[in-house]
Amino acid sequence: MTEENTRTSALAEKHKILGSGLEDWNGMGTAWTYNTDPDKEHDAIRESAGMIDMSGLKKIRISGKDALDVLNYSFSRELSDLQVGNSSYGIVLNDKGLVADDAIVYVNENEFIFVHGSGESMELIQESAQGKDVSVHFDDNLHDISLQGPKAQEILNNNTPIDLEALKYFNHTETELFGRACMLSRTGYSGEKGYELFVLGKDAPSIWDSLLEEGSQLGIMPASFTALDKARIEAGLLFYGYDMTNEHSPWEVNLQWTMSKNKTGYRGYDSAMNIKDKASFKNVGFTINHNEALAGGEEIFVNNEKVGIINSPCFSNRMNKSLALGHINLENAKPDTKVTVKSNDKEIEAILCDIPFYDPSKTKTHS
Repeated sequence: MTEENTRTSALAEKHKILGSGLEDWNGMGTAWTYNTDPDKEHDAIRESAGMIDMSGLKKIRISGKDALDVLNYSFSRELSDLQVGNSSYGIVLNDKGLVADDAIVYVNENEFIFVHGSGESMELIQESAQGKDVSVHFDDNLHDISLQGPKAQEILNNNTPIDLEALKYFNHTETELFGRACMLSRTGYSGEKGYELFVLGKDAPSIWDSLLEEGSQLGIMPASFTALDKARIEAGLLFYGYDMTNEHSPWEVNLQWTMSKNKTGYRGYDSAMNIKDKASFKNVGFTINHNEALAGGEEIFVNNEKVGIINSPCFSNRMNKSLALGHINLENAKPDTKVTVKSNDKEIEAILCDIPFYDPSKTKTHS
């Protein structure tokens, strides 16, 4: 983690006007709340479009003759099969085979862009790059405006020269948006169809304002991280530092699918395979018999035995349910298992359920 608020978003003044106190995430002042109701912002993501400043994500530009080798050693997905314009989600393992970070790698013409959260990716990539013909550059001038929701494509359509209908999930392209350079990616963190707009800091405020103007008749809203948190929990998406840390194996957080089947020899792989069968819990979803969100960190019990912990809770106004992602031991990791959550001397009933809670077939993101 970086020192608190050592990074500044070019959109910071926009967030302040909207009522944000710019709370720290990943070293950057981030809009965790606005003056608007986060439930309304959540509605915008699901019904029209929500725009979120994701610039707190860290962006690393990696180029040079050995760039692919360095990244392939650092990342769980095989990257050599990807073409320019493809991207891939995966994990970074440490030497113990535990999850040091998660990330998306974007393949461009002459470089890779590695986008990650609060884990150890930069340090591990730099370590892998020692003695190699490769440039590893942290680019905090590259900003990320995420536009998520069913009206997102309509808002963008008339303002970029590319055919957005042809841009498939986990693909991206270098283009222009509102006349300014943009790497436009068909990705997001909401469980909804959406786009991430990677732009220079000097262009971010203008693009932010243009999106608001273009989407004003379609219900667009700036969405805070509180609203985004509701959307990503509904979608069963994990948040590094909460749902997974460097104390967890891929199998304990259900991310073993990001380890390419025929790929071996990368950092942490052998160690991970040695602990594969030692996983004692897994990440699951819970519906909570409660009329508000839990705080997070509550212990989970079955027959008075501690069996797990709540990691990411929220109250979904749209589903009218208190939801949570959490860890539970393998013995009890079965759908419909009834558990007791202990919270502030209260005992609250909950039921284990499959995730995602929202759009389990993932037709929204893949459409």
